[in-house]
Amino acid sequence: MNPYASFLGDRKPLPVIAETADRLRTMLEALGDDGLERSLAPGKWSARQILCHLADCEIAFAFRLRQALAEDDHVIQPFDQDGWARSYGAYDGREAWVVFAALRKWNLRLIESQPPAALSRRLTHPERGAMTFQTVIETMAGHDLNHLRQLERIAGQER
Repeated sequence: MNPYASFLGDRKPLPVIAETADRLRTMLEALGDDGLERSLAPGKWSARQILCHLADCEIAFAFRLRQALAEDDHVIQPFDQDGWARSYGAYDGREAWVVFAALRKWNLRLIESQPPAALSRRLTHPERGAMTFQTVIETMAGHDLNHLRQLERIAGQER
């Protein structure tokens, strides 16, 4: 089961992931410097930390996509997002966006260059079970939408 697929609804994943970097840039502008440090609630990630998380996830997705194409029946290496987040105090939100945008463009070129048969390449996530290359793409898109909604809610908070 793909927990992020529900965020997609009837949307196709490729257009979603293609527009995310631009949507994030718009969120950066809407949030401003002060807004980057706001969160939805005490103990939740700030907008800046969400941007850092998205950049980190794009690194992980880059590796997963390439391993899925390079190795038969690749087993994905999960990561502890909270463990990775411990270093987010050192990062700037705008720099996180630059990293995300560059990696996303690179990942999109990889995805778009693949023949249709690549979408059915099988891989396994130790916590989520069997999936395909297409599932990874759907996960990217649903993950994007989840965090974009969080950022929109933060941007909509009164200052």
